[in-house]
Amino acid sequence: MAPSWWHPEEIARRRPYLDTRRALHNAVRAYFQAEGFVAVETPALQVSPGLERHIRPLGVTLKDPLGAARERYLHTSPEFAMKKLLAGGLPKIMQLARVWRDGEQGPLHQPEFTMLEWYRAGADYHALVADCAALLQAAGKAANRAQETDGIFRWRGRTCDPAKPPRVITVQDAFREFAGIDLLATISDPEALAPDAAPLRERASATGVRTGANDTWEDVFFHIMLERVEPQLGMGAPVVLCEYPANLAALARRKPGDARVAERFELYACGVELANAYSELTDPVEQRRRFLHDQALHAELYGAAPPLDEDLLTALAALPPCTGIALGFDRLAMLAANAREIADVLWAPVE
Repeated sequence: MAPSWWHPEEIARRRPYLDTRRALHNAVRAYFQAEGFVAVETPALQVSPGLERHIRPLGVTLKDPLGAARERYLHTSPEFAMKKLLAGGLPKIMQLARVWRDGEQGPLHQPEFTMLEWYRAGADYHALVADCAALLQAAGKAANRAQETDGIFRWRGRTCDPAKPPRVITVQDAFREFAGIDLLATISDPEALAPDAAPLRERASATGVRTGANDTWEDVFFHIMLERVEPQLGMGAPVVLCEYPANLAALARRKPGDARVAERFELYACGVELANAYSELTDPVEQRRRFLHDQALHAELYGAAPPLDEDLLTALAALPPCTGIALGFDRLAMLAANAREIADVLWAPVE
């Protein structure tokens, strides 16, 4: 039987990983301070945690001194509150936040974890690529200082040099290169939030990717993504996977000149997704339409859905052009420390 996480032997085994986490934490703080960011703190309890289809929030019932109850959620990201701060006039903000997601446990998931989130007003998502490259380099250097390693990320036999510039590739080109599929050809209506699944299902089947008869377009996309594309990303050098189909970017603005895709990217190293970034959607009417669509899907999957954050929709009308990103701090620490799973880089896991 394995010793408990607090046992001296287990602490000793994990201590080099934890030292790397601590060094990385300091490096992240130093980077954003040098860049002129304001470090903010927002409440974990929110009216709405977000409506992403595959993220399950944890609800909390609050009672006032007289016993009146109101429902709140532990945030799955500090995004909504941070956008309100942007609308209030703060130009560059960052936060290392504890966040919660139900139904997540494994080598790359914990129900409670640390998210690094930051926003730049007056910029689009291209500005964040440079931030990511700098943070990856800082992570490699932090590991070198803490463990005297060579700074190379290693995980499950895969390697990635964080000092190398990220390769930038569109989702369309990645699907062509790794799956032999013309993804955008399966989207006939750029405005559709739920494209017809049949064309993509046929292409997936032709390449040997198994799908279900009732799978949605989004379901088929993720079958292909997880089986053929994602394992190839971030080998040798980091990868920025950009220009996601617009129906998979509910909070991002569409790309000028091609409404089929949105200004969204994800950062990968060693086949592990580290971050998700957007040029933020600032149109409250369009955002409401997307929220209502996702709310209906959430209710269909789980029997209920969180409410809309009406205050956020009001704030969007005052939100300047901006870009934001959420990075899994525990995953980055895991790769930098060459640990086997994120539990290795947690001071204390959820029991």
